[in-house]
Amino acid sequence: MSSIKGREQKQNEEIGLSWSKKAAAEAEAVAAISCSGHGRAFLDGPIFGGQPICECYDCYSGVDCSEFSPAGSCVVDVESGDPIFMEQFWMQNAENSAVVISGWHRMSYWYNDNTMMSTELEKYIRQLHSLVGNANTEGRYLVFGLGAIQLLSAAVYALSSQNSSSPPTVVASAPFYQLFKYQSMLFNSNFEDANSWQLNNSSDDMDVIEFVTSPSNPGGDLKTPVVEGKTIYDHVYFWPQFTPIPAPSDQDVMIFSLSKLTGHAGTRFGWALIKDKDVYDKVSTYIKVADLGISKDSQLRALKLLKVVVEDDGRSFFEFGYNTMRDRWERLTLVFAKSSRFSIQQRNPLHCNFFKETRLPSPAYAWVKCERDEDVDCGAILEAENILGTSGSTFSDDDRYVRLNLMKSHGDFNLLMQRLNELVGHENNASKTGVAQETMQNAVRRGSKAMTELEARQILGVTEKSSWEEIAQAIEGSQGQGMFGDGLSTERYAGGFNWLTLTSF
Repeated sequence: MSSIKGREQKQNEEIGLSWSKKAAAEAEAVAAISCSGHGRAFLDGPIFGGQPICECYDCYSGVDCSEFSPAGSCVVDVESGDPIFMEQFWMQNAENSAVVISGWHRMSYWYNDNTMMSTELEKYIRQLHSLVGNANTEGRYLVFGLGAIQLLSAAVYALSSQNSSSPPTVVASAPFYQLFKYQSMLFNSNFEDANSWQLNNSSDDMDVIEFVTSPSNPGGDLKTPVVEGKTIYDHVYFWPQFTPIPAPSDQDVMIFSLSKLTGHAGTRFGWALIKDKDVYDKVSTYIKVADLGISKDSQLRALKLLKVVVEDDGRSFFEFGYNTMRDRWERLTLVFAKSSRFSIQQRNPLHCNFFKETRLPSPAYAWVKCERDEDVDCGAILEAENILGTSGSTFSDDDRYVRLNLMKSHGDFNLLMQRLNELVGHENNASKTGVAQETMQNAVRRGSKAMTELEARQILGVTEKSSWEEIAQAIEGSQGQGMFGDGLSTERYAGGFNWLTLTSF
């Protein structure tokens, strides 16, 4: 690492920077705008007073993102799949990941070898898979696309029977990524749930293609096909920051994206590893006809990013990503462990060959379920608490489920945790209120207008060792929550206090 920086510094001194100085100065100036730590400024962003202004994260506003919106009016948006959680890593590696592009960079449609794909980028992609051990690249063809979405369409086209007069049937097991369905319908394919389709059909005499998202979106579990047909493996989350890597995937068609690997969703770059030459040719034809290849600027940026990823055999990059997602899941699990109204998906440990340890998955999303019979719209319940997620029906599942994106920025995730703590706190307070009311009724049945000391301690959550100040604070909080109505009072006396008396029921 230090030797690379040394060579680059020597090259800079020998070259003597000229035309790139202005571009570098502009980039550094914008990056230096702090936005109070609650937003970012960009070269292509809005301009105010001749200068780029901050684009603020959720719940913050103002020219410098310093104004925090009150909790009652601020919505934490965790609906989209934006993968901003790697932002701090790229800021720490700003020097090696920056790209300066000349005005005359790659103006042709073609590279010098008359192809539309960078051979250097292809080399680094194959090296990356070899280091991580998540896909077998030997004997595989590689093709670039505008993210995974375009490659999925291209793969459906390539796998469809060219002799059939009817469109192919595309299936995926619910819950599945909603764009699978929308995209298939847009291109006149029939789309169905894989489990329902299997019950009513046989794949022996039908043109059926199955999307297998592994790890799944939203649950994060490793999946296998449901029907016996052609398969397209969506592996965009099959990286160590999200899941243990038990073995290299060895499927006929495997699709990956820069978006979920490095977090650069806006670059719109993905790739497919394909075993069959005929399928590869058809996918390549689809890409050429649709777009005349992939942006040379996107390929250059992807190359610069992957060079950073593979440094020290990928350890720094994937450890940062995994540690971030692991810590978020630990915090999330602690909150939901306190709730009987809400639950999240179960995670089972697997051995990870990359980290060489057995570990839990750390999925990109929380798949939250509302457990009460009356809570038929979980998304609406969370939205009432200013948490905006994606409803279960969007994934062809029950609306008792809602998906929450855990890949947002550090600040956005902290706001999400604040909201979830408040949500579960309201649930627990309501539970305590019910216990308090039942205890009062028991006191009435005893013919008493006072709780026992043990009853009062249990309701307030204090112990025999709690100080008077702690007890008084708990009493004040319980009254503020309406736990005891108007009927709670205490009398302090020398050496202690006269325990809680119900003055009215």
